[in-house]
Amino acid sequence: MSSELTFRGHESHPEVDVDSPKRQKPWLSVTRSIRYMLGEQRLVFVLVGIAITTLVFLLLPSSSNPSRFDHKYEQIPDVYFQSGSGSTGLAAQRVVYEHRAGFGRIHSGGKVPLGLKRKGLRIVVTGGAGFVGSHLVDRLINRGDSVIVVDNFFTGRKENLMHHFGNPRFELIRHDVVEPILLEVDQIYHLACPASPVHYKFNPVKTIKTNVVGTLNMLGLAKRVGARFLLTSTSEVYGDPLQHPQVETYWGNVNPIGVRSCYDEGKRTAETLAMDYHRGAGVEVRIARIFNTYGPRMCIDDGRVVSNFVAQALRKEPMTVYGDGKQTRSFQYVSDLVEGLMRLMEGEHVGPFNLGNPGEFTMLELAQVVQETIDPNAKIEFRPNTEDDPHKRKPDISKAKELLGWEPSIPLRKGLPLMVSDFRQRIFGDHKDTITTTVSN
Repeated sequence: MSSELTFRGHESHPEVDVDSPKRQKPWLSVTRSIRYMLGEQRLVFVLVGIAITTLVFLLLPSSSNPSRFDHKYEQIPDVYFQSGSGSTGLAAQRVVYEHRAGFGRIHSGGKVPLGLKRKGLRIVVTGGAGFVGSHLVDRLINRGDSVIVVDNFFTGRKENLMHHFGNPRFELIRHDVVEPILLEVDQIYHLACPASPVHYKFNPVKTIKTNVVGTLNMLGLAKRVGARFLLTSTSEVYGDPLQHPQVETYWGNVNPIGVRSCYDEGKRTAETLAMDYHRGAGVEVRIARIFNTYGPRMCIDDGRVVSNFVAQALRKEPMTVYGDGKQTRSFQYVSDLVEGLMRLMEGEHVGPFNLGNPGEFTMLELAQVVQETIDPNAKIEFRPNTEDDPHKRKPDISKAKELLGWEPSIPLRKGLPLMVSDFRQRIFGDHKDTITTTVSN
């Protein structure tokens, strides 16, 4: 049995380590720091430095130190709403725009002075190789913006944009909007969709996918990068209207299962999606309802009434009038429409806005104007009317006049000869006519 010594007095006589250093007093380090600051006037120099720094920040202008994430707005001078095409003589109200750099937004500090050119925006235009889209691209490029065109060339043409090739502020991407795409942009003009009956009836499923899935993809892009989104809807959302003229509050009279419904109902769905993204996700949305538009670069054989009449008259063919020719339409020149789209995008109103010319023509009256412009001896041929063809179509543009300061200024008899010159050159290769896409007031 092993034995063990036990020291029982350890509680009353604790063991002391004779080699441990002497514990420092807790306040000694504080007093040393104070003595160091007071020595050699170090505290005076620190106070002088603070005073100088404060004085510098007070004297510098506030605009020299912008906040990266300031979500305020800066104003664009009136000069940026003067139409490069002379499409309107109205004085534009000053409106604001939001400029984003990288993933943050920059507020430049106050209004942009007159005469000082603002920094251009980075803008994507879907369907930018098409008729309306290419004219919009021209205006944006001329304004100083950088433009990315996204187009699958179903109805668009590279020839409409060739004059921008080589411009460092222009990019062209062959892409179908039914597939997602990620771009870093400030604004999105969503024009992608076949707009003529010949094209959208050829592939109705593709048309509805473009209107629904394509719009969803572009709205998703706008949400991700904080871009402003403009949807180009159509007067077709009113269907065969029972109200005349049509105002934006009219809900329409549309056949949801007709041969035109892939386009009509597709655009109505696109408007619904845009408003839901606006209300639910805070996306800045603008909606334009476009009425019949004509001008250079229209597809020659797209089935639309103006291009049909012009092409047929130039080819010495009878102009085909469907039905009794008493159905009415309103026709705006393309530069007027582009002006309206830009004002809507830069303004602060969601819409929807009717963008069209309230001048109303029957189909027979339109045929007579084409006769006067091209060939007084052109023949007119009547054919059975197409299904679901609206009987009347005329926009009420009071809302656009009041809130956008916009109204069309180019009458049909003034704009049609410019379209005829373009068609004549493309059909016959006649370069004698000077092709001009702009009109002066």
